[in-house]
Amino acid sequence: MPTLTPLALAALALLDESDMHPYEMYQLMLARHDDRLVKVRPGSLYHTIDRLARDELAQPTGSDRAGNRPERTTYRITEAGRAALRERLTSMLAEPAEEYPEFPLALSEAPHVPRDEFLRLLEQRRARLADRLAGYDRAAAGLAERYIPERYWIDLDYQRAMLGAELTWTRGLLDRVRDGRLPWEPPASDGSR
Repeated sequence: MPTLTPLALAALALLDESDMHPYEMYQLMLARHDDRLVKVRPGSLYHTIDRLARDELAQPTGSDRAGNRPERTTYRITEAGRAALRERLTSMLAEPAEEYPEFPLALSEAPHVPRDEFLRLLEQRRARLADRLAGYDRAAAGLAERYIPERYWIDLDYQRAMLGAELTWTRGLLDRVRDGRLPWEPPASDGSR
């Protein structure tokens, strides 16, 4: 079975909801703010749908034209596509993936940044995390007000929890460096830490 990229997984999930054309999928992904979860551009989405069709995970169901707009092909998920979607989701939900975000790497090399600059940068990060968390909180409140069942936005709840934890941890690190509990000295000139 072909490996599903994050964009292919998102596209198959949309097709599992309803038959649609790629432009409609793109608009729906933006409306749902799925672009915070997966990198999506119209060209890459069309390419992904073509690959899903070649791999027989999706199939065209017809095309239409509205006014002077280009012809649009509508696709549906196949049974093989539905099986691939379920298999990949099962794996992603059950098994923690080894991901390589930049922030832990930056932290591991942070002793190369002078203390005052480190504090300034970390404070900048703390402010941005707080802003992002406030935005996610507003989005969650808006979804709840529209009576959208939480099971459709548990990813947002997860991201809020992760941001909250990172924000709490960052505040604690700032406090520890500021009050000297975590001494911050320049790296030794002989290369030892």
